[in-house]
Amino acid sequence: MTSRTRGDAKDLWGREFLSTVVTEHGRIRPLVPGTRLRLAFEDGDVRAYAGCNHLTGRALVDGRRLAVERFASTDMACDPVRQEQDAWLASFLAAGPTWRLDGDDLVLGGGGTEIRLTDRSVAEPDRPLRGTRWVVDAVIGNQAATSVPAGAEAHLTFGDDRVEGFTGCNQFGGTAIARDGHITFSDIAATRMACSDEIMRLESAVLAVLDGTVGARIVGDRLTLTHPDDLGLRLRAA
Repeated sequence: MTSRTRGDAKDLWGREFLSTVVTEHGRIRPLVPGTRLRLAFEDGDVRAYAGCNHLTGRALVDGRRLAVERFASTDMACDPVRQEQDAWLASFLAAGPTWRLDGDDLVLGGGGTEIRLTDRSVAEPDRPLRGTRWVVDAVIGNQAATSVPAGAEAHLTFGDDRVEGFTGCNQFGGTAIARDGHITFSDIAATRMACSDEIMRLESAVLAVLDGTVGARIVGDRLTLTHPDDLGLRLRAA
């Protein structure tokens, strides 16, 4: 726990917060199962995530209120309840909620709603690359993110200079050497079962990213792999 209390607006920047409890008119508002609200304050923007699309808006933080201009959003297709939760969070932030920062805890309020959040470094420390089962959440291509087909699961597990996993259709393994925010993949070999066209497209995307040297960034329970050819994968710790 840091020693900061009753923080100034400058204390928000460069930090990410995760929700701990949400209430409406004094009653708990349940979130969609498996989701958690995330707010990051970076370079004058607030980046919000409620379980489906990533929202980014220009933020003005004064001594009492957080004002966010119109959000830009990724374009992933999600189930209706998560899409509704996205819209609810965007509407709440656009209304200019009050804010209070006490050390690692951020409290936003407005319209009878209160969202309590905790600094991500406290609430969700970074997972280790090795030994964690990383499940593919989205495929990145042409600067857009596409969700994994319903019912499909692709995953990776890293060991000592090795990676093994499942493409959604086939098992695979190969060399993976992690150094200084990058992973170099080589000699990736997979079994050769055939699956539906949709699953085979997922497999092709996974194997295309696991080729050569890619950027690797872990934030909490999320891993992002970024290939130089504008390809990438977003993964979460199982």
